[in-house]
Order: sequence, then C-alpha cells, then structure tokens
Amino acid sequence: MAPEVPSGAFGGSKVGALTSGYNSKRGYVTFLAGNGDYWKGVVGLAKGLRKVNSAYPLVVAMLPDVPEEHREILRSQGCICREIVPIYPPENQVQFAMAYYVINYSKLRIWEFEEYSKMVYLDADIQVFENIDNLFDMPDGYFYAVMDCFCEKTWSHTPQYKIGYCQQCPDKVQWSSELGLPPALYFNAGMFVFEPSKLTFDSLIETLRITAPTPFAEQDFLNMYFQKMYKPIPLVYNLVLAMLWRHPENVDLDKVKVVHYCAAGSKPWRYTGKEANMQREDIKVLVQKWWDVYDDESLDFKAEDSIPEAETLSDLQQITANSLLAAIPTAAAFIPTPSAA
Repeated sequence: MAPEVPSGAFGGSKVGALTSGYNSKRGYVTFLAGNGDYWKGVVGLAKGLRKVNSAYPLVVAMLPDVPEEHREILRSQGCICREIVPIYPPENQVQFAMAYYVINYSKLRIWEFEEYSKMVYLDADIQVFENIDNLFDMPDGYFYAVMDCFCEKTWSHTPQYKIGYCQQCPDKVQWSSELGLPPALYFNAGMFVFEPSKLTFDSLIETLRITAPTPFAEQDFLNMYFQKMYKPIPLVYNLVLAMLWRHPENVDLDKVKVVHYCAAGSKPWRYTGKEANMQREDIKVLVQKWWDVYDDESLDFKAEDSIPEAETLSDLQQITANSLLAAIPTAAAFIPTPSAA
C-alpha cells in the first residue's frame, strides 16, 4: 500500500517560486544526453516547476556530448548544469529493449550530488502541473516511486505479461503458484525520490559490475537494488500515459500532478498525432497543456529571480571516473548516443 504523502503545498502557491527560498539541501534533478531535442523537455520542466512555485532548483545532469548552445539555453532558464562522466554496463548493449537505454546507466551519477540531502529525479519528458515539493518531506531512508504497468508489449519478455498479470490490477489475473513467489513491486524510474550518497553510489557501481544488463537497463537495475527500500507512492506523481488506455479506472486526470510523456509519439515537442493512441482527446489535452507552459514567456527565468550560482561549485567538484568503473568494459571511453532522458 502506498504510504501517506505529507500534506502541505501541493495545491497552492508558495512564496518564493523556483528561486527565492532556495534550499541547497533539496533539489529536482533531470538527465540529458546528446545533441538532439530533449533540451526542449528540460526547458518545459524548468518552466513547469516555476509555474507551480516550487521552492527548489532544477539540476541537469548532462553528458559531455550536450552542446554548449543547449547548455546556455538551460542556464538562461535557471537550470544548474552539471556535467557527468558516462557510465556503461558491463556487457554487450544489444540486450536492451531500446538501443539508447545503454546510456541511462549514467543516471547513477546523481547519487554523487551530495551537496543535496534529498532530490526528486524527473525524466526530461515529464511535466509537473501541481506543486510536489512536499515529496521532500517523506521519511528518509526509503526509495519512493510510482508502480509501473506490465501490459505493454515491451514487457513481453516477462512472465507477468505472458500470463496477463499486472500489479496495477492484481485481482484481475491471479499470480500462479506454479511460477514461484509473486514478483516484487516494480516501479517506473522516470520519477523517484532519493537521497544522494557517495557510499550508495560506490555500492551501485560495484553491484553493476557483477550484474548482467537487462531489457530496461537502469530501471531494472534500480528495481533490483532498491527492492527492499522501495515504497510506492500514488499514481498522480508519475502518470505514464499508457495508463490512460491500459488502466483508465485507476486514473483521475483532475488529480494528476505529474505527467510522463513516454508513450510512443507523445513527446509534445515531436507530437504529430500519427502514432497509436495519439488521437485520443485526453492525449491532445495533455500535449496542449505542456505547450501552454513551454510557450508562456511569463514563466521564463528572470535575473531578479536568480539562485546562487552553482556552476563554480560544479567546476570545483568536477566528477571524475570512479576507480570501480575500470572493471566495467568501455567505461573510460565516451560513446556519443542519441538524445535521451
């Protein structure tokens, strides 16, 4: 059962917005790689957090192949840019469901951001439509995220998909005892609440060194690593769009705070409406809501709202490859990849 989220500023405005009331101990963080168009998602996310009057900054963990022109755009929107060293898995990349998933292991670097006591990770194809700052007030010592769904064909390699079992509707198809113990709860890693720690990072890398890659890359890995620490939180904090047609009974759009545009064809800045399910009215509404935020010039970052400059701190604390990475093949060589988040 999902833990109760502390009450607070979810529905209302907080004095201070994204910049005044800055707290260096808390922050949102996203991930950016490549020279493609995912920077638009980060801009949209920064403006979305500003619109809901978040009190905390947005840190962008980015790989070396993000061009300077994109970094400058993000800085101009008040983002704190942190270049990170890429991390590669220990074996061949061909096992992944998507080729670009291989680079997502680099997200593990955010556990090195120890200047923050707690962070909320958000993929760049996410938009925040209501204030979620009091996710930071959840009890320490746990990993919080929203449960995923196993009903899409991308999960066809799992026993859950093969028997029609899904944790979003566990009573619909019972788990067969012939398959062994029921699977552990599985979360979507596009949004999660965590506590940065160098000790945890070192442990993650050491565990990765001896763990074979799986189809969903770092998401599978994080589920395995944090299995005993994981606490599910309500769906409203990470609405994966496929839930709209897979489990509509579990979705109340009027209450959704965070939308994850991860379904094929749903990226607002690439939207054409041609892919499956993309002509649904609820999808069109959510895509337009994203554009309403992105196009709102009043939400652009303003100099008077500036937060303490963290670029210098980033330069002083330039992250270098951990010695443990030497055990991971190709870890020392950077391979540019498609834009991903």
